Amino acid sequence: MDMRVRFAPSPTGHLHVGNARTALFNWLLARGQGGTFILRIEDTDLERSTKVSEAKILEDLRWMGLDWDEGVEVGGPMGPYRQSERLDIYRQHADRLIASGHAYYCFCSAEALESQRKAQLAAGQPPKYAGTCRGLSPEETARRREAGEGAVIRLKVPADREVTFHDLVRGPVTFHTDVIGDPVLVRSDGIPAYNYAVVIDDQLMAITHVIRGEDHISNTPRQLLVYEAFGWAPPRFAHLSLVLGPDHAPLSKRHGATSVAEFRAKGYLPEALVNYLALIGWSPRSSKFKPQNPQSQPLEPGAGAAVEELLPALELARRFRLEDVSHSAGVFDEDKLAWVNRHYLKALDPGRLVAEALPFLGEAGLVRGAPGAAAFTWLTTVLPPMAASVDRLSQIPERLRDVFRFEAGAMLADEALAAEMSDPAVRAVVAALADTLATAPRLLDRAAFRAAAAEVKDRTGQKGRALFHPIRVALTGAAQGPELDVVVPAIDTAADLPSSEGLAPVQGCRERARACSALLGHS
Repeated sequence: MDMRVRFAPSPTGHLHVGNARTALFNWLLARGQGGTFILRIEDTDLERSTKVSEAKILEDLRWMGLDWDEGVEVGGPMGPYRQSERLDIYRQHADRLIASGHAYYCFCSAEALESQRKAQLAAGQPPKYAGTCRGLSPEETARRREAGEGAVIRLKVPADREVTFHDLVRGPVTFHTDVIGDPVLVRSDGIPAYNYAVVIDDQLMAITHVIRGEDHISNTPRQLLVYEAFGWAPPRFAHLSLVLGPDHAPLSKRHGATSVAEFRAKGYLPEALVNYLALIGWSPRSSKFKPQNPQSQPLEPGAGAAVEELLPALELARRFRLEDVSHSAGVFDEDKLAWVNRHYLKALDPGRLVAEALPFLGEAGLVRGAPGAAAFTWLTTVLPPMAASVDRLSQIPERLRDVFRFEAGAMLADEALAAEMSDPAVRAVVAALADTLATAPRLLDRAAFRAAAAEVKDRTGQKGRALFHPIRVALTGAAQGPELDVVVPAIDTAADLPSSEGLAPVQGCRERARACSALLGHS
């Protein structure tokens, strides 16, 4: 049988990176083994499930590049793929279990069940259903149902049995039925319980491998008993370790960002997040498979073993094997994610870099709407060197600060800069710069800037830092920043673009030098 795997989120909130890793591992296995990846929505929690949450989860999965072969919004031969649209299917299968004697109606009230639970705990026993209604006759059951008495449907769990399964990550796992009790299959309102609905769905959708978090291990024996009651062969199970924070506690809000949407908003690239999540609990270096094409080579050959794990998603899929997944808990370290992201940013095509950075540039007010062709070309030239040292796209606007934000008076608000600018030698450099740029080409490219700097050197006798530091302060208002050979042409080219190109206004180098010179007392 062909491999069929599924990711089945509940649309009750954002897509947590732990769940995103589960989706990724399913996707990697399917793509690497020529299998089918199915997306099912488990929305039977009617109070908490929302269409907005479902749409956000689908958006996050698509942003990560995790496409699905069957499922919601795609369709397929084994739908519907939302549990809320499968209630009749669950009801019909529950009737089969009751008819076969594997399930029964339970009329116990919530108050009675709570009383049982408290008594068991007081006696030092694990709480489980006491089986009060298990022996009701068919006639008694029918009479109470006809009288309108509410009832759930429970599975008859065999007594004194061990339930064992082989976990593809953890090996043999065994539970005893004495600690399970008779679980609810269908609630009194007709809504199926998780451990029942998931079995029906996985069986009817021909799922061959169930890959999910280790928090589901305790659910597995209950599900296996449902498979057994129907006479179905269960799929193979693999339970992934939880994703922990740096303090080895379950990753939560107190660690900062935890959802895919939050990391996207912080400026991480999808391929970086995918690559990093794949490395939590698994390593391509543990595989015997090696890259077969140039795209799967390290981003920086020879930079160390860690870089060898920065691979395209399809190459990760080709190497991925469940038997190589560790059962030890994985730690999510955002510093490591930032390192991965920095490597991907460096390798990004300039056009893609601009496209990815535009939302952040727009939010910072540096780009207004969609940039025109000339502005887009300018951005493809400026962003790669400006963004060479950033970890996230959200940091790029600050790297462009020297281009867009200039106020001559602001430099004197910095005590250290104000002290420097009071030096007569510094003032002479600024005055000479203003005079030189007044007659230099209006649009300074790299060559024109170097020529202007050489003239200022000749006029003042200054060189090295004594020359270029005052020039930097006069043209950018800052003591440090990108190379002047990069930032000066960027300033003048942007200043020369019409407002219709969509960039925020930029003051040219000539005007900046003149304003700084005037501030220091030169006419």
